[in-house]
Amino acid sequence: MNKNTKVLALKYRPQIFDDLIGQEVVAETIINSIKSNKVPNAYLFTGIRGIGKTTIARIVAKSLNCLNGIENLCKENLCENCEAIAESRHIDVLEMDAASKTGVDDVRDLIEFSRYGPTSSKYKIFIIDEVHMLSKQAFNALLKTLEEPPEYLKFIFATTEIKKIPITVVSRCQRFDLSRIKSSELFDFIKKIKDKEKGNATDEALKLIVKISEGSVRDALSLLDRALLSLDGEKELDLSVAQKIFGYFDKSQLIEMFNLILKGDENKVIESYRNIYDQGVEPKIFINDFLEILYYFKNINSLTLESTNFSLNDEEFNQIKEISDNINNEVLILFWQFTIKTLSELDIVSNQHLSIEMFLLRLIHIKGFKPKDEDKVATEDLQDPKEKIETNIASKIMNKDTINQIKNVSQEKKMKLDSQISTKNLNNIKIQSFNELVELCSIKKEMKLKYELEKNVNLVKFENCRIEISFNDNLDKDFVKNLSTKLLEWTNERWIISFSKNQGEMSIKDKEKNEQKELIESTKKTDLHKMVMEYFPDAELIDVKLTRKNEDK
Repeated sequence: MNKNTKVLALKYRPQIFDDLIGQEVVAETIINSIKSNKVPNAYLFTGIRGIGKTTIARIVAKSLNCLNGIENLCKENLCENCEAIAESRHIDVLEMDAASKTGVDDVRDLIEFSRYGPTSSKYKIFIIDEVHMLSKQAFNALLKTLEEPPEYLKFIFATTEIKKIPITVVSRCQRFDLSRIKSSELFDFIKKIKDKEKGNATDEALKLIVKISEGSVRDALSLLDRALLSLDGEKELDLSVAQKIFGYFDKSQLIEMFNLILKGDENKVIESYRNIYDQGVEPKIFINDFLEILYYFKNINSLTLESTNFSLNDEEFNQIKEISDNINNEVLILFWQFTIKTLSELDIVSNQHLSIEMFLLRLIHIKGFKPKDEDKVATEDLQDPKEKIETNIASKIMNKDTINQIKNVSQEKKMKLDSQISTKNLNNIKIQSFNELVELCSIKKEMKLKYELEKNVNLVKFENCRIEISFNDNLDKDFVKNLSTKLLEWTNERWIISFSKNQGEMSIKDKEKNEQKELIESTKKTDLHKMVMEYFPDAELIDVKLTRKNEDK
């Protein structure tokens, strides 16, 4: 097959270790082991897609079986073995795709085939791609052969999901973790390929390809192939054309939109987003890019232009740095939280486009930022009332304070008693009534005691350091012991708790039920209830809640 008709990923596939990029340590280790004649029974290559797992497996097979030896490994004028291995037709080098042959019977056939020595080379080699796809039974069948194979037999495994391989298999292999290719190395590589192919593309367009490929050489070459094929004649592939081809938009648009959000310009923010949306950018891609920009705004002072992996150019980097100097970190963290929340909301709404617009408007209304160098008082004087409210709300959210909380009567009583207790010696509290005892249990977080006092205890008499009660059958057997211990702890005095044959008062819960029942009955006699029943004859009054105004009366 003519190389010129191949896609770039196949045309420029490495044939020897020197052709590899980004995997120098792995290559050097393997070469040294072959030179020292310390070849492991099995190699295991793991890493993301497109970084050379299967390619290295074939190079290892060539290195072991090349007629010229590892020192003079064939590169262009291939020997018989190297040529056959490169074309996947060597009789002693069997390549198997575990994704299509996952069963134990396939592995048994492999083991049976391994009983016979190589016919035309030094080693018989089994290359199993995506080995994690093998079944549990298949792995078990392979274990014994993998641990003690014949001297002529070698295994080479490749996988993207190392965690799915049983540890018993991993421990029998020499494992190599292939790293993502660094952005600078990948950029130099595809630039050389572009020049060989006589393509016309700017460095900014190539940097976008590097960013999208996420460290995968195959992805980068496939994207470059697609980009070069989309151009006619001498037309240049610049950043704007590449963004249209790959569905990405200019980061400077996002930075400008962020600036408009901080200024509170609703119309221009929405207009800016719609321009981005019209370029074919999906809402989820927009949100993820927005998160990336937020990260840069928050950490720009600790980053360099190179560490952004070509996500930003010089102008964008400096622009973010300038804007970030006037934004508080609390605002950026708050924006991050809202953006993450919106990302999860996109799967719920039917029109994601509208959801993004509402998200941007929400950011405008919760911004509440102030320049770092300005005095707080001066900033408040410059804000209009609406901005002051937004600032306060943002501050409350960040500090997890309660906003305009409405307290009921019982909460206020508890706060009053809590205030009284705080002004006294914590080990010398005076309890003057049964109700104060119940409230104190609540304040002290003794909820079990509080429950028993309210539900299962009937008060007969309450005096200083003495409580006389009656009780029902549900009272906890350790109630008296627990209550006495706590009273001694709280008041620094010993209390006498005695049981009485007298019935005593109703329990607090029973009182509440009776009061509620009486309230319902009295409400049924009102004109309002009669009028409601005329319109809704099947209605039933089951609860009445008094407003604060009625309780004060």
